[in-house]
Amino acid sequence: MNALIFDLDGTLVDTVYAHVLAWQRALGEIGLPIDGWRIHRRIGMSGGLFARGVAREVGRPITDEEARSLQERHGRIYRELLPERRPLPGAVRLLHRLQEVGITFGIATSGRRPEIDESLRALELPDDVTVVERGDVLRAKPEPDLFLACAERLGIRAADCFVVGDAVWDLLAARRAGMLSVGLLSGGYGADELGRAGAFRVYRDAAELDESLDELGLLP
Repeated sequence: MNALIFDLDGTLVDTVYAHVLAWQRALGEIGLPIDGWRIHRRIGMSGGLFARGVAREVGRPITDEEARSLQERHGRIYRELLPERRPLPGAVRLLHRLQEVGITFGIATSGRRPEIDESLRALELPDDVTVVERGDVLRAKPEPDLFLACAERLGIRAADCFVVGDAVWDLLAARRAGMLSVGLLSGGYGADELGRAGAFRVYRDAAELDESLDELGLLP
């Protein structure tokens, strides 16, 4: 049996650029101005890894206390900027179709509750769908822990799982987990970047993936 493991932000819901703006504001408040494109390249990492990456960008260390404070402030600003979440094209239909045809799937995200709660509700998911979030594992992407934990909860071997993500961090984590990966362009990365990071296939968005499930050998 095969399974699909989905990233959340930029893969199923249109939230990437709200995260960019939230991080930019939070950093600006402590005197660390940083260009938005530099932040975008790191969306998908855990908050802690993100803070260390930003430290390299701005040329000064960020203390653990600052990193925790930044993550909390980012979360508050993010929820203010995007109180309602919009599923990306085809995402709801794709997840419903997987349920209809009996294909196992779960969600593994570097986001935390309560930030991800509205996104999950927007996807109209039943309560029993497997969701692994940052607080459930020791290390986030690009480490493989989120995807391995999701596969374990689904009861599927890692080698039988496809990861679907929009960022190079998703695809790197999938490779480390021993899983094939599928890239989506809906998070702002280019097809060449996703391909170099290890994507087996690259699609425009969830709608195009829905039309192409046979290419993954998931349909009879």
